[in-house]
Amino acid sequence: MNRRVRRKLARKSKGNVVQSSFPEVQDEVLDLETQRQGVVDWKCLPDDTVIQLLSCLSYRDRASLSSTCKTWRSLGSSPCLWSSLDLRSHRFDAGMASSLAPRCVHLQKLRFRGAESADAIIHLRARNLRELSGDYCRKITDATLSVIVARHEFLESLQLGPDFCERISSDAIKAIAHCCPKLNKLRLSGIRDVNADAINALAKHCSKLTDIGFIDCLNVDEVALGNVLSVRFLSVAGTSSMKWGVVSHLWHKLPNLIGLDVSRTDIGPSALLRMLSLSQNLRVLIALSCPILEEDTSFSASKYKSKLLISLRTDIFKGLASLFFDNTKRGKNVFLDWRTSKNNDKDLNEIIPWLEWMLSHTLLRSAENPQQGLDSFWVEQGGALLLSLMQSSQEDVQERAATGLATFVVIDDENASIDCGRAEAVMRDGGIRLLLGLAKSWREGLQSEAAKAIANLSVNANVAKAVAEEGGIEILAGLARSMNKLVAEEAAGGLWNLSVGEEHKGAIAEAGGIQALVDLIFKWSSSGDGVLERAAGALANLAADDKCSTEVATAGGVHALVMLARNCKFEGVQEQAARALANLAAHGDSNSNNAAVGQEAGALEALVQLTRSPHEGVRQEAAGALWNLSFDDRNREAIAAAGGVQALVALAQACANASPGLQERAAGALWGLSVSETNSVAIGREGGVAPLIALARSEAEDVHETAAGALWNLAFNASNALRIVEEGGVSALVDLCSSSVSKMARFMAALALAYMFDGRMDEYALVGTSSESISKSVSLDGARRMALKHIEAFVLMFSDPQAFAAAAASSAPAALAQVTEGACIQEAGHLRCSGAEIGRFITMLRNPSSILKACAAFALLQFTIPGGRHAMHHASLMQSLGAPRVLRGAAAAATAPLEAKIFARIVLRNLEYHQIEQTLV
Repeated sequence: MNRRVRRKLARKSKGNVVQSSFPEVQDEVLDLETQRQGVVDWKCLPDDTVIQLLSCLSYRDRASLSSTCKTWRSLGSSPCLWSSLDLRSHRFDAGMASSLAPRCVHLQKLRFRGAESADAIIHLRARNLRELSGDYCRKITDATLSVIVARHEFLESLQLGPDFCERISSDAIKAIAHCCPKLNKLRLSGIRDVNADAINALAKHCSKLTDIGFIDCLNVDEVALGNVLSVRFLSVAGTSSMKWGVVSHLWHKLPNLIGLDVSRTDIGPSALLRMLSLSQNLRVLIALSCPILEEDTSFSASKYKSKLLISLRTDIFKGLASLFFDNTKRGKNVFLDWRTSKNNDKDLNEIIPWLEWMLSHTLLRSAENPQQGLDSFWVEQGGALLLSLMQSSQEDVQERAATGLATFVVIDDENASIDCGRAEAVMRDGGIRLLLGLAKSWREGLQSEAAKAIANLSVNANVAKAVAEEGGIEILAGLARSMNKLVAEEAAGGLWNLSVGEEHKGAIAEAGGIQALVDLIFKWSSSGDGVLERAAGALANLAADDKCSTEVATAGGVHALVMLARNCKFEGVQEQAARALANLAAHGDSNSNNAAVGQEAGALEALVQLTRSPHEGVRQEAAGALWNLSFDDRNREAIAAAGGVQALVALAQACANASPGLQERAAGALWGLSVSETNSVAIGREGGVAPLIALARSEAEDVHETAAGALWNLAFNASNALRIVEEGGVSALVDLCSSSVSKMARFMAALALAYMFDGRMDEYALVGTSSESISKSVSLDGARRMALKHIEAFVLMFSDPQAFAAAAASSAPAALAQVTEGACIQEAGHLRCSGAEIGRFITMLRNPSSILKACAAFALLQFTIPGGRHAMHHASLMQSLGAPRVLRGAAAAATAPLEAKIFARIVLRNLEYHQIEQTLV
């Protein structure tokens, strides 16, 4: 998105400026201080103050601000600022590692993501590294991990997961044991086989190893684990093929074991009770989502008062409170209460961080793989647990808790469907404020996960309202400007969901969200499918509001969205870009926006090309955009010149079994193009009649309208009218005219039939040999009789005998107004006819057929009813074509049907009204 650097002040609390995302922040703060105290020389700040300021910034902002002067550059390299490093959101390769190496001499804690980053770690030359944590580790190999641990013999903590480490084996675990004698924490996920040799090597060489997690592994040697006498905390959560009989007979002998996690396993009641009864030092046993245990309704561990069992069937908060405090009435903030208490229990000081980590991991896994029957758990305990864990002092626990909240509310991510009960439970427990607080953190990992949770929860309208009231829109708009793609992506997703609500669109615009979203597209145009889809989706929603649509165009949104439509190959981005362009063309200063989209280089060609996409959603939105754009005369011809006729006919031919949305837009786009008679002829010549007839038989009301509208336009041309007859279109139009739920579809079907049988097609059909002419004549006579019969029935549906009798007996305006009220088709006021079309209806008033006379008068009534969008336009055309004289003749004709006379009188009255209105303008 080549985002223009924007200035930002972020506030941690009232009045305290604590963080900056860009170096230019010094200008703003300087201005403020100058006003208050006079000129301030930033270079004169104490070193400690500068270091404290730098410590509050992300790595990117820290490096940026450090580059402002030599003094700050030196302070920016202070060892205390580089004791920990989180590189998950950055492309971390050997080159970057080498450039960071001079600052990482004292690095103690490192978080990374992916195999490429793992390969680069040794280039940091951080020999004093104590803690290493990685995710997305599927491709990390034994060789890579062995080299890492060989270069970092002071490692005390190694965590890889939560995704599976599929290419790591017991050989790498043995290398860890031999190279890292100071190791006290080892947590690995998804190892295929953790054999006895590997575990025994840990027991032999890592005497300080107190925390072991072999999580989601396929096979773990239970007997060997019984040899690790130093272990205090052990997790085999999600690990299959455990021999629980062996476990229960051996592990209770582990002398130091105080915490055990067997969640998401097939442990049964007997093994669990044996561990609780025989393990002397065990204080906490976590057994969440253990199906066999939960199926045993008679199971109870209540007699083990000194030991805490956490399962789906226990009161978790009460149990935690009993472990931490003397009473159990502590509510749902037991972890927070513990941190603020003065309890000096050494064991509990170790248990709590472990318990938080394991609970956050298991709850996230359970949310990602939902089980039946857990609704009450999530509403009553699970959601509140996640909220409590979000207040942990451990950053990775906070992240997982936020991710868990984002995940457990989702029912169907494809259709943006969430569980409203769960979402509102989070809101009631104060979750929105907590999440927004995390989103304001300087840590980008927390920003990303918090924004994701806010986005998902905001699908619920009540939650979205709460997010807006708590200032969430401003926070998300700020995060959308982040230089971190993951943060910007989740923030854009939040704005996308919030922008669904009409009441939030203006607030998003006021917060600068529109410009931020447009800038996102330019920034990540070639490397971020997720962020681009969310940004385009949010802009599409915003463009459906007239005021916001204008702002999107002003902010450069047209160029950005067309660029996506032309260049991006990801179907989600294409779909949202096309939808946004469709809304831009239909809203705001629609004439201006419509023309702007059409005049953007390559826009129409790109949309035409997208109608050929293999993805239905893309085809649907592209057709919808072309439909809206076709309301502009220049766009209409340009679409045709870009191959739009052929593409849309092909689309209509291929969507017989497609969704009603695609069918409606395909027919609608052809309807829009067919306003031009040149295009109308081309559509008929390209084979567009048959698919439109097929669509006219759709069961969907909206498809009826667009197909009938397209056929009405096509029927204006005699050759197309004949094609409609030959393709069996008369019966389809008759069915629409008589039985469609849509009044508009019935109306336009009647007008199409009237065009077809007002005599012009007869002359065209009779051209040919005498035998062909006789055959066509016979065929047309039958079709004409059927058509006229249903046109008459349609017009009579709007003819109340009593109202017509009153109007015939009196010239009082009230009598005519009553007829107008009964005959009015409100939506018909949106139809805009050309002079040729109006002229044809005027000519039809002289047709020998009384049915066609009544139909023409009825049509002209609809087109001139005061208040109609194009009524003044139609009245002007009729005046210039001499319609009043013809209407007076129709109203006075002795042989004309009553309906034609009354309708003609009403049209004359409408023309007089519009003439007066025009003189007053």
